[in-house]
Amino acid sequence: MLYQYYEAQRALLSPFSEFASASSKLYNHPLSPFTHTPMATRVSAGLDLMHRLAKEYEKPEFNIHSVSIDGTDVAVQQQVAIEKPFCRLLRFKRFTDNLHTLGHMKAHPTVLVVAPLSGHHSTLLRETVRELLKDHKVFITDWTDARMVPASAGPFHLDDYVAYVQEFIRHIGPEVNVISVCQPTVPVLAAISLMASQGEATPRTMTMMGGPIDARRSPTAVNNLATNKPHEWFEHNVIYRVPVNYPGNGRRVYPGFLQHTGFIAMNPDRHLKSHYDYFLDLMRGDDGNAEFHRDFYDEYNAVLDMPAEYYLDTIKTVFQDFALVNGTWRVKGQLVQPQDIKTTALLTIEGELDDISGAGQTRAAHGLCTGIPRERQFHYDVAGAGHYGIFSGRRWREKVYPQVRDFIASHQQPEAKPLKKLAAPRQAVAAAASKRPAARNAVAVKKPKVAVVKKALSMKSARKA
Repeated sequence: MLYQYYEAQRALLSPFSEFASASSKLYNHPLSPFTHTPMATRVSAGLDLMHRLAKEYEKPEFNIHSVSIDGTDVAVQQQVAIEKPFCRLLRFKRFTDNLHTLGHMKAHPTVLVVAPLSGHHSTLLRETVRELLKDHKVFITDWTDARMVPASAGPFHLDDYVAYVQEFIRHIGPEVNVISVCQPTVPVLAAISLMASQGEATPRTMTMMGGPIDARRSPTAVNNLATNKPHEWFEHNVIYRVPVNYPGNGRRVYPGFLQHTGFIAMNPDRHLKSHYDYFLDLMRGDDGNAEFHRDFYDEYNAVLDMPAEYYLDTIKTVFQDFALVNGTWRVKGQLVQPQDIKTTALLTIEGELDDISGAGQTRAAHGLCTGIPRERQFHYDVAGAGHYGIFSGRRWREKVYPQVRDFIASHQQPEAKPLKKLAAPRQAVAAAASKRPAARNAVAVKKPKVAVVKKALSMKSARKA
C-alpha cells in the first residue's frame, strides 16, 4: 500500500505546488504591484523553493542538438536504433555539410554508453554523451520506467539485461567501444565474457567507471545495506505493485521514490545546504547559481521504477553472493568466465571520494580478465572526484574524458588473433590417412618417399649455392 499512499500524497501536493509557483511569480514579476512590497524578494524565493520541493519531476530530455567539432557547429539528431520493452537503444546522429569535418567524423570510433538502471534516467549521463560526441559516434541505452511497461510484457531479470547488452553490441558491430557507468559494469562484463566464450567477436575496448565489480572491497553504505539484510527482507519490504493509474498496473517494482529517499538519506546535510543556498541565490538575484541548482535537481529528482526481478537478482548476484568474482555466476545456464576475453582492451576508472562504489571495486576487473594482455589493461584514479564527478562536471571534462578518448583512439586496430599451430607433418599425414581406405593408407605413409623428396631438394639447393 505504500506506493498508493505515495501517489495520494503526490496528487494532494500537486495543486499546492502549482499555487506556490504562481504566487512566486506574482512577487517577482516587474509589472506586478506585489513586487514592490516589503519582503517581496524573500516571499518569492520561499514560494519558489516550496514549489520545487513539492513538484513532480518528469523524465528530462537530453536536449543535445549540436556539438562543436574542429571549430564547426555540427547538428545532432536523436534517433531510436532498437526499441525493446524495457529499453531503447538511442543513437546521436551527427550531420554537417563541411567536407573537412565530415571526413573526420567518418573516421571517429563508435561508442556504446551503457547507462545505469539504478533509479535515475539515462539523461543523468547527458554531459558524458555531449563530450563523447566531439570525437565519437555515440549510442546509449535508455532504460524504460518499469511502471510504464504493461504487465503483459513479462518480467525482466538480470539475465535479460545481459541479453539486451549483447543484442546492442551485435547490432552496432565488433568495432564498438563499450563504456559502462556504475551499475552496468557487472552485466556488461558478463555480456562480453559470454560472447568471448562463444567465440563471437568482442568490442575493441571496454571502459568501466565506478562500478561494483567486487563489492567486497572498501564497502560503502550501499554495500552494507545489501549485505546486512537477508534477501527475503528486500522482497518483503521494498517491492510494491504499480498503482492503477499507470500502464504497468500490477507490475512488481522497486519504486523510484524509495531509491530517491535512499539517495537523499546518504547525504542529508549536503542536500539541505544546497536548497538553502538556492534560497539565498534567489534572494541575491544570482541567476547563474540558481539555474545550476535547478538543472541539477531537475535531473537528480527524476527517478524511475525498476523491475522487481532485476532488482532482487542484482542484490543477490552482485552484493550477496559475489557470483562474478567467485566464478559461480550463470546466465541462462552458461558460466560467466571473464578470463575468456582475449582481444578487448580494458580501462577502469575510480573516483577518489566515491561513496557509492568504493576504492578497488572497479579495479577488480583486471584480476578477472586474465586473458587480456597486461599491455592492454589500464586503470585511472580521479583525484578529488566523487561518484558523479567521474562522468559529469569539470573533472569529467578536464581529467577523465581525455583519458577515455585517448584510450579508445589507441586501440582502434583489432587485436590480431594468434594463428593456429599447424599439425606436425607425421600427425597431418596420419590424420589424412585415417580418412582413406586401408589399402591406400599404407602407400600414403611410406617414409622412403618423403626421404627421397627431401634428398632431392637438398641436392638442388646445393647446386644453386
